[in-house]
Amino acid sequence: MEGVTSPTATTSSSPASTSAPSGASSATPLADAGIALGPLDGRYRAAVAPLVEHLSEAALNRERLRVEVEWLVHLTGVGAVPGARRLTDDEVARLRAVVEGFGPADVEELAAIERETVHDVKAVEYFLKRRMADTSLADLVELVHFCCTSEDVNNLSYALMVRGAVHQVWLPAATALADQVAGLAVELRDVPLLARTHGQAATPTTMGKELAVLAARLRRQLRRIERAEFLGKLNGATGTFGAHVAAVPGTDWPEVSRTFVEHLGLTWNPLTTQIEPHDWQAELYADVARFNRVLHNLCTDVWTYISLGYFAQVRGQGTVGSSTMPHKVNPIRFENAEANLEVSSGLLDVLSSTLVTSRLQRDLTDSSTQRNVGTAFGHSLLAIDNVRRGLAGLDAVPEAMLADLDANWEVLGEAVQSAMRAAGIAGTPGMDEPYERLKELTRGRRVDGPALRAFVSGLGLPKDVERRLLALTPAGYTGLAGDLVDRLG
Repeated sequence: MEGVTSPTATTSSSPASTSAPSGASSATPLADAGIALGPLDGRYRAAVAPLVEHLSEAALNRERLRVEVEWLVHLTGVGAVPGARRLTDDEVARLRAVVEGFGPADVEELAAIERETVHDVKAVEYFLKRRMADTSLADLVELVHFCCTSEDVNNLSYALMVRGAVHQVWLPAATALADQVAGLAVELRDVPLLARTHGQAATPTTMGKELAVLAARLRRQLRRIERAEFLGKLNGATGTFGAHVAAVPGTDWPEVSRTFVEHLGLTWNPLTTQIEPHDWQAELYADVARFNRVLHNLCTDVWTYISLGYFAQVRGQGTVGSSTMPHKVNPIRFENAEANLEVSSGLLDVLSSTLVTSRLQRDLTDSSTQRNVGTAFGHSLLAIDNVRRGLAGLDAVPEAMLADLDANWEVLGEAVQSAMRAAGIAGTPGMDEPYERLKELTRGRRVDGPALRAFVSGLGLPKDVERRLLALTPAGYTGLAGDLVDRLG
């Protein structure tokens, strides 16, 4: 930020001015054509385009401009600087229109200014002063950026950007995904499923209950993210209001700062160095990364259910599943999502761990780091889009689930030995060592229905217990799984 040239100031440099790597061609037709370097601005642009409005370089400069305008409006509105007149309603509207109308031509003009200043925030200051020159606002140009260090503008701008991206783009998409998973859980509430703890046949559940677990986990992370605080500060070069007090000692600058930051819809941080410490960002990015990882778990589970034949991919998956095997419909949506979630979470981890540290009162590591916030959210948003598309293309195959259940009657050993324990505690004789007896019957071997029923009939259980166990099947041994789905709300 401070004294650092941003990408907007260098994009017009000629590729020929950069020496080519050894062995590389000196021709750069792709670079000249403006081809995107990364997939988010190329192959996947459509899926992540809404984030451009919030987390792009242009959006950063627009929010810087917003902060400068609102600071000017605030200073004059509260009379913080003696002699500075109050703005008229028309002047306030004219200033805010500069922000709201910030478009491609303005981006280019700002980049040109920055090539001269070699300082991104100073370029924004000069840009705004140009818009005020030769208007009724000309007498107030020196109130632009009054007593501000660059980080006063930057920290507020990033807070506004990230808040907008989270609440207007990412959260709606993530919430829609969680709701979609919850809806699928309700739809499959009572569809019995052979559980596979450690990858082996285990106590049956329902597909709906397993999806409900994932939906509940996703929603829990979303609640944390919805409650996130977005902090901001405006207190000068080392957080002391030094310039403010030196210029106008009679103004209550902490109060002016607090009301300004809160006017922007942010939480005021009164204790900072030159930078707002970014702890709120670290907390938010950790929560988003955790959401990513829960979603990654959903992807791997659904991928496995597809491989077991429990889901068929029949809708919206395109016409080509494999380039050589026409019978295949590959679970590419979930695989693509896995990869993008890993990239996003990796970036978010880096952001969380590095943004909380700044040497003494200020270093510039956060400047470059924060420029990757858009990329981190972009890969997460892309993954969410892929998972939603993947889930929309699934049909449950209850017959396949039932076939696996019917092939694993040994899973009822848990129910039988538990009933034996209860009967023994109630005084029924002959119920000794129930676990060991079922272990001998079932471990390492397949047990079919007739064999299990014969075993149960010979135990000497109370007749009501025996009848209940003889009527039990793997598909019917799902406990309260269906009822638990209803707890999703």
